[in-house]
Amino acid sequence: MIERYSRPEMKHVWSDENKFAKWLEVEIAACEAWAELGVIPQEDIPKLKKATCDLDRMNEILKITHHDVTAFTKSVSESLGEESRWIHFGLTSSDVIDTATSMQLIEASNLLQTGLDGLTAVIREKAKQHKGTIMMGRTHGVHAEPITFGLKMALWHEELQRHRDRLAEAKRIISVGKISGAVGSHATVPLEAEEITCKNLGLEIAKVSSQIIQRDRHAQFVTTLALIASSLEKFATEIRALQRTEVLEAEEPFEEGQTGSSAMPHKRNPELCERVCGLARLIRGHALTSMENIALWHERDISHSSNERIILPDPCLALDYVFSIFTYVMRDLNVYPENMRRNLEVTRGLTFSQRILTILIEEKGMSRQDAYKIVQRNAMKCWKEGGQFIDLLSDDPDMILSRQELEATFDYNFYLKNIDAIFQRLDF
Repeated sequence: MIERYSRPEMKHVWSDENKFAKWLEVEIAACEAWAELGVIPQEDIPKLKKATCDLDRMNEILKITHHDVTAFTKSVSESLGEESRWIHFGLTSSDVIDTATSMQLIEASNLLQTGLDGLTAVIREKAKQHKGTIMMGRTHGVHAEPITFGLKMALWHEELQRHRDRLAEAKRIISVGKISGAVGSHATVPLEAEEITCKNLGLEIAKVSSQIIQRDRHAQFVTTLALIASSLEKFATEIRALQRTEVLEAEEPFEEGQTGSSAMPHKRNPELCERVCGLARLIRGHALTSMENIALWHERDISHSSNERIILPDPCLALDYVFSIFTYVMRDLNVYPENMRRNLEVTRGLTFSQRILTILIEEKGMSRQDAYKIVQRNAMKCWKEGGQFIDLLSDDPDMILSRQELEATFDYNFYLKNIDAIFQRLDF
């Protein structure tokens, strides 16, 4: 199933090939900056641009050095001549790793933005399609008052719009490079070299750094992904609830030949939505780790380094996958308006209780306490004994609304009167 929905572009972003290509890109950009400042001879730059990194050779060296950057620089140097002396000149490992990681995160952000935009567009269409599709609104899982399925979708759409802003801001915060040397003092690499390098790489500079780019930036990025995933879990949970057999107002797509259970052939389970929920929990766990990475010893330690090999790529890959499967769910979602209408009637008119209450107060001048007692005792009788709520109210000797007035009140259209205005506010 993963192969069916996941995109190879996101896998490429976090591949070793792309990572080490980014490392080399940073190294060459730094050499170009040194050349612009007159340190490296200009005639060496064309030679340096031909540098390559042999991953197999790098892994051989790594077995000896136990240090990935020294293995990388040695492999690169072996592809060059005397000009190899300029590779990694004045730099420390984190100059290369952190700057390259920012570049990977930018690429991942762009792909996630595409996924977010695609899902947002699908949900927008569902909102417009079902703007007038009446259904029961529920609080605490219990029938409350009618809404429309389109209004529910409009709410989701607006939430995704907020996430668009959050993701753009997280991308901005992480779009920085750092070429400041071993402890961030610029003792071995001037500020001008950092500025030129980052500009050529399309990055802003981290105006001040230690040996690393500060991890509050990465934490903001990962927690943003966790927030987005949490909303998707919310949406998926709603579909799961609406797909329950006794409700069946919406249902994720079920394809020809698909099976829901090895034992029960009738099963049509919301397994994709459940998958969304499970992966959202995983992403939130990575967010916690990213926040714990903010506190490092002095100018840095490497307690963050090992877990970042998981908590940076994995939430990007997982969220990209979640976008794919949930966009499919929402695009091909089965919506059952007839079941929504049926479920409106399950409580035999109880949904109009607040409407009756307000009319007794506003139009008949009854105190709230007296009105509430009349409406509630008939509502409780309807719950326990059955019967139609309107009949119970009509038979109550304390009810001062006539049968004709009650019948006029039991009108579902009352709850839909502002739907158009809400959609206009949202610029649909």
